[in-house]
Amino acid sequence: MRFSKYHALGNDYLVVEHDQFAQFDTPENIERICADHFGIGADGMLIRQPNGDGNEFSIRILNSDGSEAEKSGNGLRIFARYLWDQGLVKNELFDVKTAGGQVRCRISREGQIVTVDMGTVGFSSHDIPVAGPPRDVINETMQLDNETLTYSAANIGNPHCVIVREKSTPEDVQKLGPLIETEPRFPNLTNVQFLQVMDRKNLWIEIWERGVGYTLASGTSSCAAAAVARRLDLCDAEVTVHMPGGKLQIEVSDDYRVRMTGPVVKVADGELCDEVFNFDLDSE
Repeated sequence: MRFSKYHALGNDYLVVEHDQFAQFDTPENIERICADHFGIGADGMLIRQPNGDGNEFSIRILNSDGSEAEKSGNGLRIFARYLWDQGLVKNELFDVKTAGGQVRCRISREGQIVTVDMGTVGFSSHDIPVAGPPRDVINETMQLDNETLTYSAANIGNPHCVIVREKSTPEDVQKLGPLIETEPRFPNLTNVQFLQVMDRKNLWIEIWERGVGYTLASGTSSCAAAAVARRLDLCDAEVTVHMPGGKLQIEVSDDYRVRMTGPVVKVADGELCDEVFNFDLDSE
């Protein structure tokens, strides 16, 4: 299996063509490929699908645990850069189809910067989804680990739970993140962002990513957090979202359409050896 590896603010993905990946398409194989010490190591895989109707490109987004994600902002920037490196796109706008909806991308600075129109953030409990009566899920509370958490939920093709706090540490995220991800009110599970408002133009988030865990950066998390912050009147329409892995520029329109701009770095091209799958992790 031939692959290309990229990272976007430390969020790393393997990009693979569909025909190269088809024989390895099981959750167990994906988990082994993405393993840090027993595989190549990655937060997930991006599988380029055969093009659908029209001129758009199509992608499957796989988490490191073998589950499938509807959308990934960092993954989409990486995929756009991969298309650029393959000579399939230039500086013009182009569309990419995901399970979470179609997005529009543009490359700049010779592939190093990618802008993606990510779509519209919604707050409806039906669309996210969140259990309970139909409503916008804004400033609700949940009780977890003897702590009352105030949260807002959002959907940008995948589900998010945003918790505004004065400060959060990676330890907080690793303790509370998996509890929130699997909380029964989120029937499809959820991504989690712990949001600190630095000022009206700068936000800081710590991230627990559904199907991955603690993550250095996330594009959809940045978009969801910025949209929630704007809905709560905590930030301006153009804001920088800071994360442990770096920062993204996010624009949120009055109707909560979101545009994301940030860097992509190519790491390597390589070929996976079949021996990776033959090693028994339980052997001595």
